[in-house]
Amino acid sequence: MATTSYRDIKLDMLRRITDGEWPPGSLLPSEMDLSGHYGAARATVSRAMRELADEGLVERKRKAGTRVRPSPVRLMRMEIPLVRTEIEEQGAEYRYALVRSDIQIADDWLRARLGLEPGTEVRHLICVHFSDGQPYQFEDRWISLAATPAARTVDFRTSGPNEWLVGQVPFSTVEVSFSATAADDEQSHHLGCAPGDPLFTVERQTTWRDEGVTFVRLFHRRGHRMTTRY
Repeated sequence: MATTSYRDIKLDMLRRITDGEWPPGSLLPSEMDLSGHYGAARATVSRAMRELADEGLVERKRKAGTRVRPSPVRLMRMEIPLVRTEIEEQGAEYRYALVRSDIQIADDWLRARLGLEPGTEVRHLICVHFSDGQPYQFEDRWISLAATPAARTVDFRTSGPNEWLVGQVPFSTVEVSFSATAADDEQSHHLGCAPGDPLFTVERQTTWRDEGVTFVRLFHRRGHRMTTRY
């Protein structure tokens, strides 16, 4: 690959991180090796790596090299909460179940929500999270495979998409909405409540550089309490 633009180098390095070629914790090639790969000056590569470090994607240490951070990108100092942590911090035992997973063409409403091109494929996942054996959260999630190709083949049967996305995929903006909704038949079945019962609902959309990554609806039974720390 012949390019002298640090922006092009940075974008390609970002792609290799988000595609899983360089997974969290991995050691990146040296600046000298990368300058040879990209056909660019070492200073150009260094600038690209410095910007990735400033954005929280990689960590650079003198004599130890550059590694992909375990939890990339915290520019806004905002943490995407992990439901496992939420439950375990309450002293309860966490359990997870995947209800179903499929790959489909994004519906119009989802394309409009995430800014996706027509024909974009998404991975749709339905999951349930349990606290001490009781239903705690019903998760209805879509992941853009254009923004996150690696999500196509991930096995979510033992660990949920929430944990995988937080550990693997960067984000630059997050939009969160809260509402009260009524349980439909599927939600009531998995949450152990009656159809029509009120649910506390969180909608969360994450974006990386104006490209929609994932949209999720999280449903909780009556009485759920959410606490935010700043």
